Amino acid sequence: MAQIRFTGAHEWIRQEGAEGTVGITDYAQKQLGDMVFVELPEVGRKAEKGAEVAVVESVKAASEVYAPAAGEVVAVNDALSRNPALINEDPLGDGWILRLRLTTPEEMEALMDSVAYEAYVAGLV
Repeated sequence: MAQIRFTGAHEWIRQEGAEGTVGITDYAQKQLGDMVFVELPEVGRKAEKGAEVAVVESVKAASEVYAPAAGEVVAVNDALSRNPALINEDPLGDGWILRLRLTTPEEMEALMDSVAYEAYVAGLV
């Protein structure tokens, strides 16, 4: 089963072998509100862990999406160009933003699991 990890900046990454699918969490999309635009990266772009890889814009604000792990962008969710609201409707599913070929899959271990992330979010309210 694919392992999902979370960052303190509210991104998630689902590791599937040497790749990881990235998006923003349900908490993040609720804080941002209705999505109106997503700026996707170019396929082939290399990203260091913590580097900005995309931007999501909502009716409230624009927010950067940071790479939860280092890697190369191997796919983007083009459906978001036509329907950015997919992030609101299904942030951990159809609302995924990009897929990375992970440079160092071991970096995933430093990220929060779902229990730790839920505790982290509970501490924010």
